[in-house]
Amino acid sequence: MKRYRVMAWVVGVGLLVLVLVAMPLKYFAADPLLVAIVGPIHGFLYMGYLALTADLGVKSRWPVVRLLLVALAGTIPFVSFIAERKVTAPLRDAAPVTPG
Repeated sequence: MKRYRVMAWVVGVGLLVLVLVAMPLKYFAADPLLVAIVGPIHGFLYMGYLALTADLGVKSRWPVVRLLLVALAGTIPFVSFIAERKVTAPLRDAAPVTPG
């Protein structure tokens, strides 16, 4: 679960940088360099997010629709943060507490 949480945040931040910084620079300042750098990095990280989402979904026995919705959360700004909270809250509550 921790790997999924970290990846959800990384993909979310990467998408925000792409949408809120790189894209405006490309279209308003005619500087496509940041999009050329951040875009492929976000795409690569999103593939990792998909793999970790699938892993967590299978282990948690999610319905296919839920798995697809959580996977799509990495494509909409801010939604990956919301999805991460909604997905991990019940899992954290159900996890056994280990001493120490």
